[in-house]
Parts: sequence; C-alpha cells; structure tokens
Amino acid sequence: MPRKKEVPKKKNAFKHEAYIEGSGSVVNEQIADTLKKNYMPYAMSVIISRALPEIDGFKPSHRKLLYMMYKRGLLNPEKERSKSANVVGETMKLNPHGDQAIYETLVRMTRGNEALLHPYVDSKGNFGKQYSSKMHYAASRYTEVKLEKICNELFRDIDSDTVDFVPNYDNTMQEPTLLPVAFPSVLVNSNTGIAVSMASNVCPFNLEEVCETAIALMKNPDHDIISTMKGPDFPGGGLMLYDENELKKVFETGRGSIKVRSKYSFDKAANCLEITQIPYTTTIEAIIDKIVDLVKQGKIREVSYIRDETDIDGLKIAIDLKRGTDPDKLMQKLYRLTPLQDSYPCNFNILIAGTPRVMGVREILTEWTAFREECVQRRTYFELQKKKEKLHLLEALSKILLDIDKAISIIRETENESDVVPNLMIGFGIDEVQAEYVAEIRLRNINRQYILRRVEEVDQLRKEIGELEEILRDKKKIRKIIIEELRRVIKNYAQPRKTMFYYQSDVEDEVLTDDTPDYPVNLFVTDSGYFKKITPQSLRMSGEHKLKDGDFITQSFEATNKTDLIFLSDKSQAYKSKASAFDDTKASLMGDYVPAKLSFDDGENLKTLIPTTDYSGYIVFFYENGKAAKVPVKSYETKTNRKKLAKAYSDKSPLVAAVFVGEDCDILMRSSSGHTLLFNTALILPKTTRDSQGVQVMNLRKKAVLSSASAVQPEEAEQYEKYRSKAVPAAGKPAKELGDTNQLML
Repeated sequence: MPRKKEVPKKKNAFKHEAYIEGSGSVVNEQIADTLKKNYMPYAMSVIISRALPEIDGFKPSHRKLLYMMYKRGLLNPEKERSKSANVVGETMKLNPHGDQAIYETLVRMTRGNEALLHPYVDSKGNFGKQYSSKMHYAASRYTEVKLEKICNELFRDIDSDTVDFVPNYDNTMQEPTLLPVAFPSVLVNSNTGIAVSMASNVCPFNLEEVCETAIALMKNPDHDIISTMKGPDFPGGGLMLYDENELKKVFETGRGSIKVRSKYSFDKAANCLEITQIPYTTTIEAIIDKIVDLVKQGKIREVSYIRDETDIDGLKIAIDLKRGTDPDKLMQKLYRLTPLQDSYPCNFNILIAGTPRVMGVREILTEWTAFREECVQRRTYFELQKKKEKLHLLEALSKILLDIDKAISIIRETENESDVVPNLMIGFGIDEVQAEYVAEIRLRNINRQYILRRVEEVDQLRKEIGELEEILRDKKKIRKIIIEELRRVIKNYAQPRKTMFYYQSDVEDEVLTDDTPDYPVNLFVTDSGYFKKITPQSLRMSGEHKLKDGDFITQSFEATNKTDLIFLSDKSQAYKSKASAFDDTKASLMGDYVPAKLSFDDGENLKTLIPTTDYSGYIVFFYENGKAAKVPVKSYETKTNRKKLAKAYSDKSPLVAAVFVGEDCDILMRSSSGHTLLFNTALILPKTTRDSQGVQVMNLRKKAVLSSASAVQPEEAEQYEKYRSKAVPAAGKPAKELGDTNQLML
C-alpha cells in the first residue's frame, strides 16, 4: 500500500497546543480564593487608578486631560481656544477610554458648567449646568476650551523634575504621576468618587482660607484651624448652618455632614418667592418635582404655581403664592420637606502614596506641605545642577581668555576634526565637556568682548549656587518659599466667599405648627386589609360598604383627621401613619389596601389597627398559648418620623388579638376547648419591652389554644360576670408582683 501523505503542521501549531494544554481539566478551588484572585486586581485598579483623588487634588482622568492641554500649549494666553474634540482626541493618547467619558470629565472642569469653585478650563459654548439635570452640554465638536490662568500654579515647575514621570499605556510618551500644584487644590475644588467598598467626597473650601490655614500650620502645627477656615464654600453659594461642633468634627476626622439651604428673596409686588441659590447636592428639577408632589398630596396648600426661570443671568426658581401666605413661614416648611435644604456628606478619603486614607483637614494640609516641600527641593536641586553645569563651561572660557590665539592655533593646526577636542583638553587642561563647548563656539564669537561678557557671569553663578545649596540644607528656607508662593496665589486668584452662614439662633427651629385640617372621620378596617376613612356626612349619605367577595369589616373607630395610626402586621412589625395620609373616601369604594399603601414586606398581611392621638393607654396582646402582654402605647412613639418598627410584639406564639385599653377594663377570653375567662387588665403589670412574652393568663388543656379575646362593653358586664376569674397571685404573692409570675391561679 502506498504510504499516506503526511499533512505538514502549521507554524503556530506548537504554540496553539501549548495554549490549550490543560484546558479540559477540572480544578477544585475555594470560591473565596477565586473571587480574591479575579476580583481583587479590578478592585485595586478602581481604587488606585480611577475613583479616588490624590494629594494634588486630581484623579488620573483629570490629570491626564489637563496635562495634554498643557502640552498643546493651551496655557499660553496668546493662543486661541481649541475645539473640545481635539483635546479629547489628544487625551486618548494617555487615557485609554472612550471619547464620551473623557469629554464628560472635561465638561465638569469648565467654567461654563459651574461645578468647581475655581474652574481649570476656560470654555466657550454650551457645557450644561451642574445644578440642572436637563440642561445638557453640547457635543465636543461645537465647544471650545483652553486652560484657565490658575493652571499656571499647576504646571509652573513641571519641567524642572519636580514630579515623577511614567510611560503611558502604550509606552509612546511620558506622563506625570502627580502635578506640582503650588496650592492645596485638593481642598479648593470638590471631588467625588465611588470605588470598590469605599468612596470619597471632598467638599470645596475658599481658596484664601485654605492657603492662610496652610501657612498658619507651617508656622504652628497646633494652629486652631477653625479660626482661619470658616467652613466649606460651594460654587452655587447657598447658606450653610454654622455648627461649630460639626465643623470641628469634619476638620479633625474628615467625616461629617454639612447642612446647606437655599437662598431666597420675596417679590412683594408679584407675591412670588425667588430661589436664586440652591444646595450643591441637588438640582432645579429635583426641587420642582418635590414641591409639585407635595402640592398634589395636599401637604403644601400655599403654592399656586412654580416655574424654572433660569436663564443667561443665572439660576432662578419662581414660586407663586396664594393670597395671605406668609413667605418666611412657607420657606421654613419647604426647607423641612424639600431639597431646598440638604446635607453634604463629607468623606475626605485621599490616596497617599497609593494608599487610601480618610484624613482631617490638618492631616491633609500636613501631607500636602510634605509633598510641596519635596517638589521645591527637587526643583532647587534641578536648578542647582543646571547652574553648576553652566559654571563648569564658563570656567573653560576663563582659561581660554588668557590665550585666545593659542586656542585658534590648536584648532587650525589640528589635521583631523576628531582630534580638536583632545588637543584643546591637553592645551588648556580642561575636561571633554568643556573642550566640546569651546570647540562649538562660532567664529564670530571668538573675540575678547564676548568672552569677557560671559566670564562676568561666573561670580553671579557662584553666588546663586551658594544660595541654592543653602536652601537644600535648610528646611525653613524651603517652607519660606512655599509660603511666598501661597501668598502669590492668594493675591492673584482669591475671590470672595460664595457660601454665607446662618446660625441656629437666627432661624425658627421650633416645631412648625401642623396645618393639617382637623375634622371628625370614621375609620374602617376589613379582614383582607382594606382601610377606609369616611367623613360622618358622607357616611350618613352612603349605603352599604363595598367589599371584596368574602371580605368583612373587622374594626371601626370614630376619630379625627389628625389621629395617628399604628398598623400591626402578622410578622410582628408595626407600621405608623396618620389618618391625614389617607384620602377621604366613600362607603361605595373599596378604600386603600394597607399592605400596598405602607409598603409591607412580601407575604406580610395586616393584623389589626390601633388608633391614638396622644400615645396614652395600653395595648394588650393575647397569644395562642394563653399568655397576655400589656404594653404602653408610648412604647410606639418615636422622635423621628420612622414608619416601620420591628419587634412590635412577641413572635414566640401566634397573636390572637391586640386590644387597646385607655384604662383598665374587663377582657373576655375564649379557648378552643370551650372554656371562657373574664378578667380585669389591672391584674397584669405593663411591660416596657414591646416584644415581651407576657404572663400566663389562661391555663389551657392539651392541644387547646386561645381562640379569641375582646374587651367587654359596660352593657355586657352582667351577662359575662359568671365567667369572672377568682384569680390570685401564684404562691400567695402580693398583687403588685403579679406581672412577674408565670400564671394566674384559677
């Protein structure tokens, strides 16, 4: 048989086989190890290379963009603005992301967007507004940008070896790891970032106050920061609550909350409130939507119309008022209910040498000072080396000055060009660098006047070299230079504070009068969890209640529109609301489904309703195991507006009934075995703990459970008297200790 022809292997077959080797094997590995191996590199990349600012005040995306603008010469005041699209394209040489992400970064740094207290980018065109979610910026091909004048303080020393440079992602050019900022920009402009498992939120401070504080800390490390830094200064202005204790907490720990409210004026002629400054954390649309929603709910009745009048002159929200409305009282109400007053959460999480650290203002300025000292030291050393090199060359000219003709003769008589430098070295006793410099002097400069003029610089150079060496030896001189630069920054770029202060004593902080209308209502609860609030007039005119098939009314109360409602669920939770939160309805309607209205958990149903006006009285809980717990209604009162209370009652045994008693009364209990017990709630001591298991009130036979419990009405007292318990405290204990016993003796 003829041999089968062999098929030659492809050139990369070996590589391919090596690549797929072991691809079909199954490896057992702990899931924690797998997650750590696969997710940790991504998490660290987000933390270190994307989301958190460094001590120069910039994230990598900001720094790359500004540096490429600097390299394009856009800091030159004589140069025209460049199209944003060109800047974005250049930045992609350093930032391997999509152009849209880079452009969004550029937009936020522009003067037109108004997101920064001191913008870094001078802009022309529509860049949207930070305070509006609907004012979108134009495409990059339409807008133009260049660097603002303040960027001189970011790049002034960058070519003097002040910071380290690293290759970009494709190793085609170098980029700085930090910018040698001449002022603490990390605190001057706001910076927000969300990393993996951590975040950063640095609020902006006034430039002059930050620089003055940095100077004061360099002179005295124990300086009282709050004496020079009054508080944050937001680009949008607003009024900040001056809470000295909270400010000190932010300054010391880097964490805290700054409360800011809108600034307004009242146009009496138009009967209109004009909002001209809003908190930095909100937008015009969020404010308007919230006010409109409150008007629809009937919680604000003084507003007739609201509109956005923002134009080229700046932000303005106009609120038309109804006749007779007190504008100041309404604003206090709006501050409480809308984003017109908001809090800025501070979290000064900054990368220091690649490690995230949450720091207070003192520590941040100390770290910035150390960073700036290193920059000045490196710049000084760079200048020192340049001057030493220049002095070294001029010293060669000094030697040639003694005999210029000899130098010319050596050059003329040398046959080979390569021998000129060695012959000059031998002839004048100079090194190769000096000889190369002499050999490169142009023929027109080989005259006594030129050489004398250059030699005269030697003494000045030696003096400057001495000064630079002294600076490197003395840390105080370095700090003096930093202080002088900070003074220059204050002089050139300081601006008046935009965010003013208000004090707690200046504002009515008392509880605002509740203007919810109060009128009598009838409340109804059905077995399926439906709730109806009907006025007496409507109830008299109505017919039968409309209910779901098989549903029936289990509770009915006479109350008022201001009554507080405690809805108890079958999952031992209480949901608090008010009667005013429900719309008036009619008997011919189904009403509100409580689990949906109050956002019950999945599978959770309504058990009973307890109405109250002053949280007086008690709720007596009866459980299937025959126990009862008497809990004060006061236990369900909260200082905050919490809507949901967990552990509202014990879940050790199913709840049979919850009876509200204003004062002690008779209760009739029935068991599944046919036994009945009548007792007075005075026999049970109240428990302060809501989920108390209670005491054994009714002894039950095997497999029997408590089936019902209800309060006995006065007219029914005689009818049930025969069932009254002759209970006494167990073991003959005094009645006052009855609450501590396990059962009542029947």
